[in-house]
Amino acid sequence: MNQPRKLPRPLPSTPRTSPEPVPSSSRTVSPSSFYGSKAPPKHPSQLATGSGLGLTASQPTASSSFGSSHTRYRSISPPSPFREPELVSEEPLPDFNQTSWGESTRTPWENSGGWAGLNLGGGNGASGWGTTDTFDTAWSGALGPADFDSGFNKKVLIDGRTEDEEKDWWDPAVRARHSRPGPGMLPPLLEERLHNPEHTLYSVSVAPPDLKPDKDVAGFAPPSADEVRTAVPHPNSYYCRRHNGWVLLLWRQSLVVPQLSMKSFVELVQERGVKLPDQERRKMTGSCVGEENPLSGGPANKTHHFHHYPRVVNAQELNPPFRRRDWEQLVQKKLLRRRMTVQGDFNIADPASVDKMDDESLANEPEGDLLDLYMCCQCSVYCVVSPEVIPGVIPLKWIDEFVRDRRENPMLNGNADATVVGGLETFVTVIENKLWKANDRGLPVMRPAFRKKLGWNNAVQRIFEAMGFVFNREEESINPPVTNPNTPEGRSNRSRLLRAWVELSVMLVDYRKRFANGLKNYEPRGVWVKIENTREMYQNAIGAHVQQIPRGLLPDQLLHYPPIAKDWEGLGMTPTSYSWELLQFAYLAQCRCDPAHTMEYFTYLCNIVYAFQTLGQLCPQELQNFVIEERSRGRFTQDELQTAATALGFGQNNRLRVDFEADTDDEFIKGAWRDALREAWKSPESASRRREVQDALMVVAQARGSRKLMELYSEEQGSGMTPERAYSTLEVPADVDEEMLITVFLMRVEERPHQMATMRDAMNVIAEVRDSSRLKQFLETGKDPGVITPSVAQDMPRGLNQLGNTCYLNSLLQYFYTIKDLREAVLAAGTTDVKSLEDGKLTEDDLKRHRVGGRLVTKREIIRSKKFVHRLSELFWELEYSEAAAVTPSIELAKLALVTSKDEEEDNGESVKTESSNDTDATLVEDAPVRYADPEQASSPSSRDSPSSVLGKRPRNENAPEAMEMDSPVRETEPVRDDYVMVKSPRASATTSGTSTVAITPEAGPSSAVADKDGDVEMVDEQSEERKQPPPLPPRKSTAKIADSGMMFGRQHDVSECMDNCMFQIETALLKFDELTGSEDDKTSVVKRLFYGKIRQRLTASEDDRRPKASVHEKEDLFSHLPVNVSDEGYDIYDGLSGYFDDIVEFDGKKARMEVSLVDLPPLLQIQLQRVQFNRETLQPYKSQAYVKFGETVYMDRFMDSADPQKKARSKAIQFELDACRDQIHRLTQGKHVPYGARLAETHEFLTEHPTYLPEGGDDELLSNLKRDEEQLQVQIDELRARAGELKGALEAVWAGDREAAYELTSVFIHRGTSPSWGHYFFYSRYLPDRPDEWFKYNDSSVSAVGKEEVLRDTTGDTANPYLLVFMRKDAEVVHTVKRFDPATLVEEGS
Repeated sequence: MNQPRKLPRPLPSTPRTSPEPVPSSSRTVSPSSFYGSKAPPKHPSQLATGSGLGLTASQPTASSSFGSSHTRYRSISPPSPFREPELVSEEPLPDFNQTSWGESTRTPWENSGGWAGLNLGGGNGASGWGTTDTFDTAWSGALGPADFDSGFNKKVLIDGRTEDEEKDWWDPAVRARHSRPGPGMLPPLLEERLHNPEHTLYSVSVAPPDLKPDKDVAGFAPPSADEVRTAVPHPNSYYCRRHNGWVLLLWRQSLVVPQLSMKSFVELVQERGVKLPDQERRKMTGSCVGEENPLSGGPANKTHHFHHYPRVVNAQELNPPFRRRDWEQLVQKKLLRRRMTVQGDFNIADPASVDKMDDESLANEPEGDLLDLYMCCQCSVYCVVSPEVIPGVIPLKWIDEFVRDRRENPMLNGNADATVVGGLETFVTVIENKLWKANDRGLPVMRPAFRKKLGWNNAVQRIFEAMGFVFNREEESINPPVTNPNTPEGRSNRSRLLRAWVELSVMLVDYRKRFANGLKNYEPRGVWVKIENTREMYQNAIGAHVQQIPRGLLPDQLLHYPPIAKDWEGLGMTPTSYSWELLQFAYLAQCRCDPAHTMEYFTYLCNIVYAFQTLGQLCPQELQNFVIEERSRGRFTQDELQTAATALGFGQNNRLRVDFEADTDDEFIKGAWRDALREAWKSPESASRRREVQDALMVVAQARGSRKLMELYSEEQGSGMTPERAYSTLEVPADVDEEMLITVFLMRVEERPHQMATMRDAMNVIAEVRDSSRLKQFLETGKDPGVITPSVAQDMPRGLNQLGNTCYLNSLLQYFYTIKDLREAVLAAGTTDVKSLEDGKLTEDDLKRHRVGGRLVTKREIIRSKKFVHRLSELFWELEYSEAAAVTPSIELAKLALVTSKDEEEDNGESVKTESSNDTDATLVEDAPVRYADPEQASSPSSRDSPSSVLGKRPRNENAPEAMEMDSPVRETEPVRDDYVMVKSPRASATTSGTSTVAITPEAGPSSAVADKDGDVEMVDEQSEERKQPPPLPPRKSTAKIADSGMMFGRQHDVSECMDNCMFQIETALLKFDELTGSEDDKTSVVKRLFYGKIRQRLTASEDDRRPKASVHEKEDLFSHLPVNVSDEGYDIYDGLSGYFDDIVEFDGKKARMEVSLVDLPPLLQIQLQRVQFNRETLQPYKSQAYVKFGETVYMDRFMDSADPQKKARSKAIQFELDACRDQIHRLTQGKHVPYGARLAETHEFLTEHPTYLPEGGDDELLSNLKRDEEQLQVQIDELRARAGELKGALEAVWAGDREAAYELTSVFIHRGTSPSWGHYFFYSRYLPDRPDEWFKYNDSSVSAVGKEEVLRDTTGDTANPYLLVFMRKDAEVVHTVKRFDPATLVEEGS
């Protein structure tokens, strides 16, 4: 086993002379296309006049507006102003009147009370990070790196840190006082989040064309200047060619933040617990970039730290507001109608319902688009952006198809680029002729000129139709829409055409720029829009420009190193913007704003630093020093948390054999720590081991945010006292008794009071080493309590001390003790003299009189079983008479219970075997045919069988022969059950490719199944017919074995094998060789009488079986437990049992129905929940944590052989439909690629954020289809679940009146853990017959009284689940839970 890694993780030393790379003028910034030139971009006022593009130069002008748009109305003469981008504060935007942009309905923020009246940030008062008083202590102190530096690393500019919060980052109470806003991001990452960095955003300036009609047209009115200007969606909107859409993007340096949509913000707070930054703090600094902090006189922070608040700003509250046009709202309404059609909210055939939907359903939609807010917590800068691209008029896929067609079929002198430009110019000209030249004539699409410039295909038609044109098939012409501004329809068409005109013009200008080399000989027409790349403008505004944050400092090997991709993002930065200062700032800023996740951020930092070493790159010394410094402050990584848990004993192969999980109780961790500490004191390297355990406690306590564990850690941080030093300090020998030790301690304290603290440390260590309650109580109270006897009620059951990974054996032994008849039989048999039996002689005839487990037993096994029962009776006596709270089973008892006779024989190297001396795995008379699944079978509700393991029998005897004598005492068959012939079940392969198996027992009953010449199995009487050779086993895949867990006796079997072994030995030890009885169905045996019932197996050929001899096979068998496969949530005990009693199997290559019914029921009914499933993807077994509902009573009437046939038929029909329904739910919600709804939602979200990955020709229709499919799938799942509920109710109604075969719950075995091969076991037993509403919980040495609510609770989401249920027949009184000696009876007898 790998040794756990030490908590300290120092970095390899790196020469301090490691220079940090300095960008030179000759160094190329990568990727250059992304970041542009290193020099700031020229402002539009400095650009030369466009040549050949119809563009005129703009003249500089003063502008009081603040925003991110270059969109302006531009006249032809004089040149229009072009706003130069700048960051200004609190200046009003230009006044847009109602006729152009609509009158702003927003109430000024100052008039509404600002932030003073709201507590949106959480925490104290109105601000997000506390009140002004909090600000004085948190920020005014100018706490910076100097307050935390050790003095050997350079300072990084960052403010707002508080010493107490960084020290106690793990403490929820401390975090609540500061109320930080949560994780943030640096400007380079924000730049990528604003819009796809591979796409170019254009600022668009537009002017009305200088065009007029060729002649006067009555009533004609060309678009006004306002209409042209507002053809751009918003002054702060930017065009993206790759989407053919617009991004609304604005930034401000302002003390007034945009008005939030309170409904959306409250929902966000409730969902994620987010908080706004401290607004008072933000007002102190205008901008983190380029400004000085008024508190310190210099820059306060290296850069911005933005926090994301998705969809909280109502676009209609902007100034000017953003509103969708009428035609855009119609598109939104279409999408909504499509969603509602899928959900079935209205009848599509009923027009009235559609009208009602238009009026009422849309009223519940948000009033305006909701925008994302990015706010810097350190200054007054914030940014608002639309989360999705505002779609253009023409779907992108038709534009792309048109361009592709034009390039593949060039018309203008074979020049593809000129053909594309000519086509775009034609679209623009058609719109201009309609809007400015009053040309309302249709366009004949078959004329040579039209076909030469545009062609005629589906894409061209769809482009015209998207702009409102109508195709007249009879005239084969495209007719323009009505654009009369005096009608609503005309105004809507006019607005849409103007938007399309702007977008096509931008496409045209962009195409000319990108393919200028191919257009050198092309004479372009004039256009009336101007575009400018805005990337460097908003980079400068948010602080992400290359001159503000250099690029290219990270070695190329780390730039695209996949293992640390998530680490960069977790710290809120990008690898391209790396510098050691920025990385350090990002880490500190995240820890400052989100202290609860300090461990995660330190993990990210360390992963990046380790990546330098892994790839052989030189890590800056400053960065290494910083990591060392953070470690000295107690920082640790997620890997070190796991190492700490291992140090405390958690883990699969570790001392506790339990996973460290979030729901692990603090008291349990405290106990684990104390045990680990005691072990550490026994170690030769006690001091270092103790420090490791102490550090592990600190790490676990901080990771869990546990004040209780941290207080324990602080109390134990003393002088490094060891047991040897403790005894030496008190000057006593190590074996001194506790009374003398206390006396000496008091004397030493009286003699040397100045050393009292040291002596208390010594006593603490000794108390822990001895685990002495007396010493611990003395240290707490100062008084010697004397000898402490555990306070255990006389009638309280006693616990069992664990011998080492034997918790499930303890549960089993306690279970046996609660069964009155079994307990009395064991106590009576325990008086047998084993020595006399060893000396006695048993003949072969004596041994052949009795069978156990369908085979003969040997003298060796009989002697071994007598020893086991003898030791068990000793334990039972102690459980009755011991005054201690717990007793310890003998080592010999544990070995006999856990190791089978065969394993013992193999371990001793014995190989000589005879018919009467051959030992095999100990099993009783074989149970009902247990249908174990092939290990490659996937879990499914229908395929309810699973491979075996700790929670279900493990397969053995891998290399069994294919045929054997029926009389042989050795039953080494296939590795599932020794006495069964296994056949495949096609039911499992109906849903998976695996197989299920069914067992046909060749003996153990009054009749046996043997194969005739046709391959059918016939029932023959063993008394009258010679036994025949059973048919050969059908070939099947090998069964995967589950790794055994380590154990003190060398090998460990699972719970079922242990139970079988114990019951086999009890049965064997109680054999009476002076009696002739010995038949398999003999109920004189206490084991058979208590645990064994009888079933009837019926194998029926399927309807499609065309063999001439149809077959029905029946046989009766004994069973001791019923297996229930656990594969999915939402099932109860009846569902599980139904899968066992009725199944479709494969027999002799054909499908057959296997029906099982109960003929005779035992007093104790054991139901085994087989939780082991097999993952076909990982090829590993796993434990199913599914909750199986069960109650205090179960009724077995429906499974009886005597049940009403009509009810059985009705029940079978309902069960068949219910299984089909559940199988469909399982396919839709379980497996590798499910749940499909979540996958569809993730795909939709990804493609929305990264449209470049859309398939060729994909557009918004694909995205809407994804959303529709997601919703439709959820509707289908909901309907299936509702139907399954109805069927389940109908099924239970069939058997509602059948209550004769009633069984009451008496015992529940629990397995806690995530692995099927290890974990912790405990056991619940009902207090019968005295107090049936009370239960006992047996957890090794601890026994406590609990309520039935704990036993019957819903275990969904928990790792502690039942794996064996025991029910007692209602008229039976075989369980007497408590059997304790009462001294009062002696007093009464004496009197």
